[in-house]
Amino acid sequence: MLLDALSGGSLSFSAARRSVPGISDAVLSDRLAELTDAGLVHRQVDPGPPLSVEYSLTTAGEKLIPVLSQLGRWAAENLNA
Repeated sequence: MLLDALSGGSLSFSAARRSVPGISDAVLSDRLAELTDAGLVHRQVDPGPPLSVEYSLTTAGEKLIPVLSQLGRWAAENLNA
């Protein structure tokens, strides 16, 4: 869900939180860190003031979006609700 949200462009932490309903700050922070470590998401810190952090897809993350879209279509067509 985070990769899909980031496919529309860079997001701040709070915008990413709004894009994934029900996610806690701790879980969001963990997932963004994991995606960053995996090379799918880039984390850009602007020291400010005020300090701000933006997240965006790397080239590898962008290349993954069509695959995830196809997987989502397959699931919708082939898995029971």
